[in-house]
Amino acid sequence: MAVVAQRLAWLKVCASLGLGAAAVSWTLRLAAPDAGQAMAWTAAHWLSRPWTLWTAAWVHSSAGSLAGNLLAMLALAVLGASLRVGRSAAAALLVAWPMSTLGLLLWPQVTTYSGLGGPIHAGAMVLWSHLALRPSGKAWSFAVFSAVGLKLLAEAAWSQPVAFDPSWGFNVVYAAHLTGAAAGAACGLVIQLVWPDRRIRA
Repeated sequence: MAVVAQRLAWLKVCASLGLGAAAVSWTLRLAAPDAGQAMAWTAAHWLSRPWTLWTAAWVHSSAGSLAGNLLAMLALAVLGASLRVGRSAAAALLVAWPMSTLGLLLWPQVTTYSGLGGPIHAGAMVLWSHLALRPSGKAWSFAVFSAVGLKLLAEAAWSQPVAFDPSWGFNVVYAAHLTGAAAGAACGLVIQLVWPDRRIRA
């Protein structure tokens, strides 16, 4: 039972992100369309609205971006389950979730943010950290790191933290992808080293 609980921990965090975003989107469209402003993160007001470090992930600008992010989160959930990651990975993603948003303060150009982009990149790097620390996971860890790294290089968030993406039809906060990846890698490595899931390591 303990092993099952550990394996479910990752799925629960992924579900909190994905299903939370779907529920908030449905609620905003049908019941409280103005509530999205109070849930989105803003650089000027986050100290008085600290909950937005978490709730910003659930607010989306369009149905298309929500659908794409939900598919990405589902892929992370399935990949994590297949890799048998446990509570340490779940804890790392929980900590990286708000940290990926807080890191946006490094860019004055980013005044507001919402979406799952940060947590998705954080989740990918949490999985990378677990693969990197497994003797049998070196090849897969290189593949994950390379894929995320190439994406971040293409986006070049350090020089263009926010840019219009014609495929989405709105400004994308690329800086959130970078802060998410950095937070996920750091939290994944530290927590896995301090609190490894010994019973389910591959």
